[in-house]
Amino acid sequence: MTDTYTTITQDSWFSRIGQSLGGTLFGLLLFLIAFVILFINEGRAVNTHKMLQEGAGMVVAVDNARVDSANEGQLIHVSGRADTKDSLNDPVFKVGVTAIQLKRTVEMLQWQENKSSTTTKNLGGSTETETTYRYKKAWSERPIDSSQFHESGYQNPEAMAFESMTWQANTVTVGAFHLTHHQISRINKFEKFPLTDKNKLKKKIAGKSRIEDGQLYLGSKAHNEVGDLRVQMQVVYPTDVSIISAQAGNSFKPYQTKVGKNISMLSMGIKPATDMFASAEAANQTLTWMLRGVGLLVMFFGLKLMVKIFSVLADVVPLFGNIIGGGTSIIAFLVALVLSLITISVAWMFYRPLLSGGLLAVSLLVFWLIQSRAKKVPAVVDGVPAST
Repeated sequence: MTDTYTTITQDSWFSRIGQSLGGTLFGLLLFLIAFVILFINEGRAVNTHKMLQEGAGMVVAVDNARVDSANEGQLIHVSGRADTKDSLNDPVFKVGVTAIQLKRTVEMLQWQENKSSTTTKNLGGSTETETTYRYKKAWSERPIDSSQFHESGYQNPEAMAFESMTWQANTVTVGAFHLTHHQISRINKFEKFPLTDKNKLKKKIAGKSRIEDGQLYLGSKAHNEVGDLRVQMQVVYPTDVSIISAQAGNSFKPYQTKVGKNISMLSMGIKPATDMFASAEAANQTLTWMLRGVGLLVMFFGLKLMVKIFSVLADVVPLFGNIIGGGTSIIAFLVALVLSLITISVAWMFYRPLLSGGLLAVSLLVFWLIQSRAKKVPAVVDGVPAST
């Protein structure tokens, strides 16, 4: 069930002009940040590619049955069953299991506020904003601060009686090799660990409780109320893993490459080194394109904020403001696209000099096409196209 409230506010034309002028400075900041994102991303991508190439060319596949001192400090590939004899225990909910990791997740039923707004422009430049606040109950692992809600009638508890926790084994081995704590934490093949009546707490500690679908509910007997807790357990049992890292005695340490980046990889399942490096390279390319997109969007929104003042001034007649707003958006995107390509090509001059020339040529071609198209649009004088 969702409770809904609506408020209506108005902004005058002059206040909107003041807001847009303030937004211009923030837009300039975003515009400059975009160049940093794009430039640094190219360096990160190139160095990661070089790191993976170096690692793929020198990694040594070893048998996990024994530790060969001749491989000390070398980049090695080991695969096999990650096993442990450690017993992990949650003393509060009386859970004990031999496993690599044990995770307790505690959620509290709380009020959650969602806000949506619709703005309408009025003749004269003012705007009317209709804001809708929706309140519904939702399970959350962290306390939601209800003091910041628009409506004061929805109160959440300030703290939770129990918190989420994770326990991990101290000793996990793959054959003769011992995994580091960081490697152990990356073995994340979690499975549900059903709770039973024996995991219930005493009524005087947690109030009423019940087990439902392997989860423990605390606070209410039948229907969940705000403030009730939901507890579930997950566990990582011994499982197959593949590791690429530097050998350090009978354990591992990150391998430092010539570009200064470290290699320390762990994948679930039995995988050859070639597949692990291929997956890492694919992830690097995906991240590179994502950050390029982020840089482009940050630059676009920065430019939009910088020129928003023009559409606000034209909003005295909403139709004119919409036309100018749409036009400036198109121009801002095209300018952001060209500047992004140029920034990437300049970065390539530092990191990929052989490829930078081609990208710079593409950037200039896009700019030339924009200029050419702009010149082909006939000027309009008193509603009549000018002769050419």
